[in-house]
Amino acid sequence: MTSAPADPSLAGPTPLDTRRPRPRTRAPWWLWVPALIALVPTVVPFGFLIGRVIGEGTAAARIVLSANTAYLVWNTSWLIALVVATTAIIGVGAAWLTERTDLPGRRIWRVVVALPLVIPSYVVALALLSATGPRGLLEQTLGVAVPSVVGLTGAWLALTVATYPFVYLTTATALRRMDPAHEEAARGLRASPWRVFRTIVVPQLRPSLGAGLLLVALYSLSDFGAVSLMRFDSFTRVVYAQYAGRLDRTPAAVLAALLVLLALVVVWAERATRGRAAYHWRSMPRPARIARLTGGNRIAALASLTALALVALGAPIGTLLGWLGRGTGSGRPFPWGAVAGSVAGSALAAGLVALLALPTAVLVTRHASRRTAWVERIAYTVFALPHITVGLAVVFFSARYLGGLYQSLIVLVLVYASIFFAQALGAARSSLLQVSPSVEEASRSLGAGPISTMLRVTAPMVRRGLVSGSLLVFLTTMKELPVTLLLRPTGFDTLAVGIWSSADSVLFSRAAGPALLLIAVSAVPMYLLATRER
Repeated sequence: MTSAPADPSLAGPTPLDTRRPRPRTRAPWWLWVPALIALVPTVVPFGFLIGRVIGEGTAAARIVLSANTAYLVWNTSWLIALVVATTAIIGVGAAWLTERTDLPGRRIWRVVVALPLVIPSYVVALALLSATGPRGLLEQTLGVAVPSVVGLTGAWLALTVATYPFVYLTTATALRRMDPAHEEAARGLRASPWRVFRTIVVPQLRPSLGAGLLLVALYSLSDFGAVSLMRFDSFTRVVYAQYAGRLDRTPAAVLAALLVLLALVVVWAERATRGRAAYHWRSMPRPARIARLTGGNRIAALASLTALALVALGAPIGTLLGWLGRGTGSGRPFPWGAVAGSVAGSALAAGLVALLALPTAVLVTRHASRRTAWVERIAYTVFALPHITVGLAVVFFSARYLGGLYQSLIVLVLVYASIFFAQALGAARSSLLQVSPSVEEASRSLGAGPISTMLRVTAPMVRRGLVSGSLLVFLTTMKELPVTLLLRPTGFDTLAVGIWSSADSVLFSRAAGPALLLIAVSAVPMYLLATRER
């Protein structure tokens, strides 16, 4: 019995040798159609919005150069800086405790620390507003007067609680995969633990930490619900106020374009600070040494994570349960319409995205070229745009050119699918890269056409990626607020809109039920995603 050569090239050419280069083939026209369906609903209206701003000329320039605009830029930038700094400390600290120490119950803490990702920022803001201040839940329940948390402080706290899991998840993954060789060498040279962490670990975390903080910055920049409830004048709140409160909507369009420019500046700043260092390893990394926590350090670590869990999970859910208990018996009907609207809109968007993602993944993977690469770039660019600007662009475009489709469910679902298309495309592409092209070639050699091969061979092999991407789209669509507010049909309600409307009118007991329902429904796809990942 002989073994195969270690190098497949030594075995000679074979009919199905997957390692030899394949000639690049031109993508069939029908593969471009799903990509256009996914991207056109946002790209074309957004181009129309930019053209409208440019056409305003002097009026747009006056708005851009005004003192009010400078004030908005300062407010928004200061909020982003505070949230980024706080989430960096919390996320890295929690990741270190759960990945590099012998903390009791580490597996449980990993789940608990990441769970606040399910809670939207406007729900956290609702909990903070309803618990503090005169006649707040804390004063009514405990008799303790707590000052109102509003303005910059409230927006900062709400966004920090809602976004620190981004930093935690990316940092924890990097710590698990990091080779400990440099750390061991530094400790061998008698460097202190703090110096090892500061000079060895943190530089290696730079790409993952940067990716997490970029998500935090973009989320904080585009957030609408939390800053609106906290009455903090950031770009998104003022853009919506200009759109809803004025007949002349030129200022809303100009400020929306400036908001996109700020988002591009954030992305550019992250890329400019990446550096050119290499972070890969030539050999498989070994598991890192687990630091032992003794005495006061263990108590401090457990106390810190417990406080984080209470603030990020216990306080929002407990506050909502308290208001729900006070609001029972009031005779208000159960919000079945909002539940149905949220589930229906999210499910339609997730299903549509799954249908469009498969052929688009085949396009960008099996027919890679400069033209197909732009499909992926545009999809991720659309995903990074502040959603209130996308919603305004679609409003301006559909009101002028789409007639009866303006504020219809069709337009709303198409925009949902377009905004979150990158999530499903990334999952489908990753799964497709793991499928050998020789399988599809074998199908076509047996007489199956390209469409039949994609549906009967490719789709079953990448179904896990498609399902994961669809679940992620369902989860994010459930929590979407600004696009829903701007584009929803008359009479179409969602849980997100119900929460925002009730909280904006200081009807906290009425908002508690939809908020808890939103958390419960969102937890289902989150659990399924975690299960599939495991």
